[in-house]
Amino acid sequence: MSITEKTGIVVSTKMDKTIVVVVENKVRHPQYLKTLTKTKRYLVHDENNIAKLGDRVILGQTRPISKRKSWTLKSVI
Repeated sequence: MSITEKTGIVVSTKMDKTIVVVVENKVRHPQYLKTLTKTKRYLVHDENNIAKLGDRVILGQTRPISKRKSWTLKSVI
């Protein structure tokens, strides 16, 4: 997986040709050394509406498709 690919879980499929994917990253707090889970939501272009709610997907970065959508669905795991 390259730097322009991320893996996440589909949390919304209510829009046409667009899904919302949550990507979790574990980071270490610099002072307290506790492991924290950071989450980020991405709008992902899904041309054929393949992904379903709860699917684990791989998304890849692409040119801006709309104001907030710069990722496209590569595959469903």
